[in-house]
Amino acid sequence: MNQAIKLIIQGKVQGVGYRRWFEQQARELELKGYVKNLPTGEVEAMLVCDELTIQKLVQRSWAGPYRAEVSHIIQTPVQPDSNLKDFKILYSMKTQSE
Repeated sequence: MNQAIKLIIQGKVQGVGYRRWFEQQARELELKGYVKNLPTGEVEAMLVCDELTIQKLVQRSWAGPYRAEVSHIIQTPVQPDSNLKDFKILYSMKTQSE
């Protein structure tokens, strides 16, 4: 059964290729959802899949790409969004760090 979780990833995670790396990991694990930069310097991700697969990506998220330094990950359970059909990077006009 699919579950959903929202992550707020804190640390040095913007301007280091974190979103692209995260998208690659999520696609490899066949998760649905998105990843995006926040104006606060954090990265937000929404993950939809089974609990075990979600936790695999959460564990990988601590490492990130080479230049990233993750200091904290906030996990919040949310309702699965049936409109999410794949995994993608969301871009904001205000936040183009990568």
